[in-house]
Amino acid sequence: MELTGLPTSRRALLGLGVAGLAAATVGLPARAARIATKARIVIIGAGAAGTALANHLVARLDGAQITIVDARAEHLYQPGLSLVAAGLKPASYTLSKTTDWLPDGITLIAEHAAEIDPVAKTVATTGGQSLAYDFLVVAPGLVLDHDAIEGFSLDLVGQNGIGALYAGPDHAARTWQAASEFTEKGGIGLFTRPATEMKCAGAPLKHTFLIEDIASRGGAAGKYEMHYAAPQQALFSVPIVHEKVRMLFEERGIASHYGHRLKSIEPGTKRATFVETKLDPVTKVEVQSEVEMPYDYLHVIPPQRAPDVIRQSGLSWADKWTDQGWVEVDMKTLRHLRYPEIFALGDVAGVPKGKTAASVKWMVPVVEDHLVAAIEGREGTAVYDGYTSCPLITRVGRAMLVEFDYHNNLVPSFPGVIAPLEELWISWLMKEVALKATYNAMLRGKA
Repeated sequence: MELTGLPTSRRALLGLGVAGLAAATVGLPARAARIATKARIVIIGAGAAGTALANHLVARLDGAQITIVDARAEHLYQPGLSLVAAGLKPASYTLSKTTDWLPDGITLIAEHAAEIDPVAKTVATTGGQSLAYDFLVVAPGLVLDHDAIEGFSLDLVGQNGIGALYAGPDHAARTWQAASEFTEKGGIGLFTRPATEMKCAGAPLKHTFLIEDIASRGGAAGKYEMHYAAPQQALFSVPIVHEKVRMLFEERGIASHYGHRLKSIEPGTKRATFVETKLDPVTKVEVQSEVEMPYDYLHVIPPQRAPDVIRQSGLSWADKWTDQGWVEVDMKTLRHLRYPEIFALGDVAGVPKGKTAASVKWMVPVVEDHLVAAIEGREGTAVYDGYTSCPLITRVGRAMLVEFDYHNNLVPSFPGVIAPLEELWISWLMKEVALKATYNAMLRGKA
């Protein structure tokens, strides 16, 4: 397909199919000169954020001692889980080796971080090593708190109509086993999201849209009903996107239940209990009650929190997200507010937006800029403004390319070409075909 009328760089990006990740490469400055240093840099986490930063720093610094701490042998391409859970990709699509993406010249310690001492500037590992650092970057991802939902266990996924795509590739595949039965037989589909912050807040919506679309064209056509339950009073944090999703839900007969937090499930009877929060019209005080809802297919997304090593380190916010433990950083520089030699990247960063792979693409150069500036004894200038991208799938073959910032402004990468709130094939193509290639380039520090 030839896209005429676009600048060459834009056509090239669309040819790669890249949504927010590749769009972020437009206009990036040329790589700066290498800097000689003996700085000891420890990165906790070899996921998207930690790996991308390591590649950037190796290209930028000459002589630095860069150590990554992560026990995971496999790298998980998390944006692919929603496709696996809809039967569109195999579980293997999301997996590669951690070492495939790490650059030469760094040290990988295949252990977990067990303790961080920000005063002594050391990281202890589960294998008993103690690592001194001059700079620390925490990028361990987050923890899925499945135990917070009474009656739920990961062993249940794929059975008795229960799905949980966030839990990993195998569980995403098992989620499709349960969901596919629903799309053939019909019944009541119940889709949830947690009250906490979460990675890719569009994922619950994508799964809801996809399963409804597949059911509408399968054996369940005319024999199912769909319910989406959210603890929040909106379907999406950006008001204009919420309104668009609300309209699509209404058009497709998907009932929205606001103020509903999943508390427990009874797999045997296929019933879910929610804590419903309402505003009393007279007293204007929030009141809570428990509500039971039946299901034939239930998709569970649990509360999400920072790992214990972060929550026990004294690095978390003390006055917000206190039940979740996100790292206390400046929202523009991602630098810790009390320990300036520490930065946070990716899911664990305590900022209002930014728990997507596309966000990582914009975060990494900011941390690189300020870390290198600190090595040189000066102040960095780069700013992260909360860029977040969500190719929001609405049907098989259609998606909306939603991009926004801290201020809930839509920040489309291709204005006049891709309308952010229209269901388009090109937006679907970016998600289903080309996003992974750009994600891989990001890991290499090339995008």
